[in-house]
Amino acid sequence: MPEGPEVESEKLHEAIHEELEREGGMFLRGVALTTALLAALAAIASLRAGATVNEALVLKAEATRLQGAASDQWSYYQAKGIKAAVQLATASTLKGLGKAPAPEFEADAKRYASEQTDIRAEAEKLEKERDAKSNEADELMHRHHAYANAVALIQVAIALGAVAALTRMRLVWFGSVLLGLIGLVLFLLPTLR
Repeated sequence: MPEGPEVESEKLHEAIHEELEREGGMFLRGVALTTALLAALAAIASLRAGATVNEALVLKAEATRLQGAASDQWSYYQAKGIKAAVQLATASTLKGLGKAPAPEFEADAKRYASEQTDIRAEAEKLEKERDAKSNEADELMHRHHAYANAVALIQVAIALGAVAALTRMRLVWFGSVLLGLIGLVLFLLPTLR
């Protein structure tokens, strides 16, 4: 005599496991896909961070070279001023002694003062170039920091993706995706400027 309706529990058990595996498989595929996209984005952001810092360093080195050239020009400017002052002092001393100074003293002093004008213009031009290079380098460093922050957030998002895959916790995966999106925004902001 049958004791009740017979339900094949083995087939039901298999069906439940297949459903769980299919659902878990989709979740893991989603985690794997987002993690791969985040890894690609992190690589691009890392390259941009490295490129901007390298370019900034080159510009700072160029600014330093321009500063040296401007300093040389200012030294040359001062030397011409000293030569003019020596010529005028010599002429003045000779006048004080009651002697007539040679006309070359005053002519040389005027020539040195005239040369100072061109030297000053060149020094100021070099300083403007230096400032432009330095400002451009500073802007690149700001971009570098944004890219570096993006890389850091994306790396944390990738780590959270791994945790989500291991624990199969969707909430952790959503956190991973959210951090990845914030990293993407940080990456795009300096790129769009």
